[in-house]
Amino acid sequence: MTNPFENNDADYYVLTNDEGQHSLWPSFIEIPAGWNNVYGAENRQSCLDYIEANWTDMRPNSLVKIMENAGR
Repeated sequence: MTNPFENNDADYYVLTNDEGQHSLWPSFIEIPAGWNNVYGAENRQSCLDYIEANWTDMRPNSLVKIMENAGR
């Protein structure tokens, strides 16, 4: 069995959670609770390009908020 997250011939979604984290997700697997589809279904590379362009701050949203409040 091959890894469904590394199949270049499959379609994928890009998911995000409340923390702003992104995940590449095979389109044939049910989207887990707490995650939302923000892009796709598209080919793997298109989804990876979307993630690279849109997930530029790797910090979870809760940490960003804490750091912003600490700077006040």
